[in-house]
Amino acid sequence: MMPGKRGTARPVRGIAALGCWALLLVVLLPVLILQSLDARFGAALAVQCVVVVHTGAALARVLTDVRARVIGFGFWLFAYVWLGLAPLAMLATDAYPRGFMVDAQSAFVTTLVVESGLLAYSAGSAVASWRSSRSSTVLEPLLARRLSPARVLLLCGLALLLAVVLIPGQGGLSAFFLSRQAANEAAAAAEPAGTADRAMAAWALSVPAFWALVALVHVPRFTAGDRTLRGLRWLLLPLLIALNATVNNPISQPRFWAGTVLLALVFSASWLRGPRAFRLGAAAVAAVVLVVFPYSDYFRYDKREPVKVVSLAEQFTSNGDYDAFQQIETGVDYVRTHGFTPTAALGPPLFFVPRAAWPGKPDDAGILLARHAGYTFQNLSAPLWIETYMWAGFPSVIAVFGLIGAVGRRIDDLRHRLRRRRGTLAALLVPAFGFYQLVLLRGSLMAIVGPLALLVCIPILITRKAGRRALPPSAAPSASAPAPRAQRDALSLSTGGART
Repeated sequence: MMPGKRGTARPVRGIAALGCWALLLVVLLPVLILQSLDARFGAALAVQCVVVVHTGAALARVLTDVRARVIGFGFWLFAYVWLGLAPLAMLATDAYPRGFMVDAQSAFVTTLVVESGLLAYSAGSAVASWRSSRSSTVLEPLLARRLSPARVLLLCGLALLLAVVLIPGQGGLSAFFLSRQAANEAAAAAEPAGTADRAMAAWALSVPAFWALVALVHVPRFTAGDRTLRGLRWLLLPLLIALNATVNNPISQPRFWAGTVLLALVFSASWLRGPRAFRLGAAAVAAVVLVVFPYSDYFRYDKREPVKVVSLAEQFTSNGDYDAFQQIETGVDYVRTHGFTPTAALGPPLFFVPRAAWPGKPDDAGILLARHAGYTFQNLSAPLWIETYMWAGFPSVIAVFGLIGAVGRRIDDLRHRLRRRRGTLAALLVPAFGFYQLVLLRGSLMAIVGPLALLVCIPILITRKAGRRALPPSAAPSASAPAPRAQRDALSLSTGGART
């Protein structure tokens, strides 16, 4: 059968868009950065150019994909900016945002660690895409779960109750509109030994409030018998909006988390689940991350200086927000001095075990690297690349990132298949986790695994198992090759013609 004009036009537009994005991300932006610098070429910079090409090309593919790949977008956006462009400027000038410096050999090994993780992720994603037609006995039923109105209302009540109980202990409402510097100083002065408990209390406020708002907006609406639910929704909605504006605002909360809340709310909307709308939204997010993010820490400190616009290269080499590559370098130097620590892999999954019961519990990787570098400020990142490398070297990096790539691609494919179903776990959790990846990848694991557990478990608890008809068939015909009419009629009869 000869393809029609519409069938042939789409691939051409896709190839043209891919070429434009690749030209921008792989050529123009790196050249713009290097052009403004007095570059010093070496082995590490050569490998870093490969990293930039890899991450830029992968991000371009996600931005032009025929499916909305939220997990893939979050991963490649972080990799391109924090481990692609930023290290390119650092290695070209030998200038870094923090004081600890390593030799050329450690810098070269660092680039190999980064590229090994990226290659493993790409390989895992490719394998998962080849097996996408096969059903998953775990992920499919999990992501097909539907919101339970009763459980959503219980969560809303719990979030408001937690606010009443915990906000006074956090310093009252005014404490949530102080700068992070002032809030941290006040907390340290009031409870020097209770920093961890205070942090968990803050997450116990933020995460349930966020999920209560998202779930209340997306809880399924019924044609009849829904008067009580509609009334409660309109009563609770303004309260939850006000609560989230208080506990999840970008003034007192880290920008990565405040951004996750906002983007998850936006990208969980039904009109952004389609490929075309997602591509536009993702392109806007990428532009904001590149242009606006460096200046978004305006409320972080008490003394706010006027915003000074500088080049991307200067931001990458002077702003501590881009220390991910330098922290990986510090970890490589740590391994050269102290060797690998396989037992550290037990720390994140067993984060809830108190140190009193586990005297040998591993230290937070970010704190460990800060001590090795001699920093006085220990609240630093430890990207997933260096945490896995510190466990067992390149084999653990390859194994972990290969698994992440395969699972992430599988989740994106399942969300695409469920995109027309309202109130599913896939519609809500995937966007939230996709953007929270920036926190997860930046690390450290010990610091974020508690909030991550809350982020994942709460939506699972407020959903219930879907019926057998919740998932479309795995081998359903694609939009570009519609099934014959008789086959569609047979499929409609087998499912009872129901639309959920």
